[in-house]
Amino acid sequence: MPGRIGPVEVRNRIVLPSMTTRAADGEGFVTEDAIAYYVARARGGAGLITVEMAAPEKVGRHRRRELGIYDDRFLPGLKRLVEAIHGQGAGAAIQLGHGGGHTRIDICGEEPIAPSAIPHPVFEVTMETVVPKEMSRERIDQTTAAFAAAAERAQKAGFDCVEIHAAHGYLLSQFLCAAENVRTDAYGGSLENRARFPLEVLRAVRRAAPDLGVIFRLNGEDFFDGGMPFAEAVDVARWAAGNGADALHVSAGHYRSQPSAAVMIPPMAMPEALFLDFASRIKAEVGVPVIAVGRLGDPARAMAAIDDGHADFVALGRSLLADPDWPDKVRRGRAVRRCIACNSCVDGMRAGERLHCLVNPVAGRERAFADAAPPSGERIAVIGAGPAGLSYASLVADRNRVTVLERADAAGGAFRLAGKAPLFQEVEADEAPLLTYVRELERACREQGVELRYGVDVRSLPESLENFDRVVIATGATWRFGLGPVVRWLLERGAARHRLIRRLLCSPALRDWIYHGARRATGRDLMDLAHPEQKVAVIGDALRAGKSAPAISSAFEQALLGGHPPAHPR
Repeated sequence: MPGRIGPVEVRNRIVLPSMTTRAADGEGFVTEDAIAYYVARARGGAGLITVEMAAPEKVGRHRRRELGIYDDRFLPGLKRLVEAIHGQGAGAAIQLGHGGGHTRIDICGEEPIAPSAIPHPVFEVTMETVVPKEMSRERIDQTTAAFAAAAERAQKAGFDCVEIHAAHGYLLSQFLCAAENVRTDAYGGSLENRARFPLEVLRAVRRAAPDLGVIFRLNGEDFFDGGMPFAEAVDVARWAAGNGADALHVSAGHYRSQPSAAVMIPPMAMPEALFLDFASRIKAEVGVPVIAVGRLGDPARAMAAIDDGHADFVALGRSLLADPDWPDKVRRGRAVRRCIACNSCVDGMRAGERLHCLVNPVAGRERAFADAAPPSGERIAVIGAGPAGLSYASLVADRNRVTVLERADAAGGAFRLAGKAPLFQEVEADEAPLLTYVRELERACREQGVELRYGVDVRSLPESLENFDRVVIATGATWRFGLGPVVRWLLERGAARHRLIRRLLCSPALRDWIYHGARRATGRDLMDLAHPEQKVAVIGDALRAGKSAPAISSAFEQALLGGHPPAHPR
């Protein structure tokens, strides 16, 4: 169902929100990798592709390899990017965001500026505390003009919309936040004064780019004492709608949020649709479309958010990382590769890596997989229905006859226990998203005609491997030293989350040993079961005991590239 943001008609109600990719070059120029990343999400059916946060002036750059829009020299690349997105039928937006006090001189090349000279903890690969320079009235006017000039460049580049970033603890959010804005002039004190600068920016952008849809992104809640509470967010939303915003994008969370800044991008243990109520309540107060965001990757939940009137659009960031074809698959009633909210994407990006995805290793490496050549016309047996085995089967099923043989009576492998551990990756673990991911992978396999056979132990039934051209071993890893029953007991009984055991299991050194040293790959044990004329491949933990990301990545590389890892851009 199409939607409208000001003068712009969007083909459906799905928005790719801004997510820093680090795919720009060191100066901020558009690269072919960046174009490939955004084109994949446009081709997959998203209605509006929001290109990542780009600072309107150099001092506002908050990440290395951040996209540039603060100078005309960036225009040729931005035009190519917009043309590529439009070529797939999607609308193109760009987020104009200014780091303010949340950057460092080694990133932006200048002394950071902010509403007030208060300390800001800034993590960009390393953590440093920054005390920015308080902006003078003249500096405020200069930055307002920079936003307007950036919006004009966006219009020249052919973008359909610009999004003004006034959320998540960046410059405009800092002005709205009483704890970070302690000014005593017309830009501090009351909410009206704290909102003055963001609204001046909004009006300036509106004047500079009259042909564009203008989206204003704000927090529904900052989640800390002295931050902007929901009651103030409602007023800011009303004022933004009355000062030229064509749509409001309602998020939440701040770098100072309690108990953790992770709430900005809610990890797996946090509720789904965590910010939807903020969007719904603001929608009731304004007369412009509202975009909801925050763990809305369940297709039924996303559609209900629109159908039940809680929002006009849904923004899917991590979900479109995990499966860029999410919109088209949902439209056709097909299974999607579900985001597990492990935050490997954003945590890795903040640590300096290219944006990537644990369950979709193609994300951020689209060009490396552009020449994919999966097997074709073969009868393939996949031994093991864990994430690696199911991923491989789903990737090759459309060209081959695939059978998955699993010793257990259900799919999932180690993922069935991973959610019972204290941590998954670096976030608090939760079973539900991991099991949903496995269930949808299994469903995708069935939709493509994969035969799933459970309760089959190929060690005792080697004849089950006959009549196949290729055997793919995805049997995972086994515990050394007889630890298997102990680990399973700790996890299944919940003992792993007992305070003392949890502290022990969260130790980085012990976790590394558990993943690598305490387990042994099983693939070599089964290779002799294959016949000499059969092609054999080993993937996942069966190849090398380790963590989930390399296991799933090996399945993609084997399925699409014949086991040859692509050049890695991280």
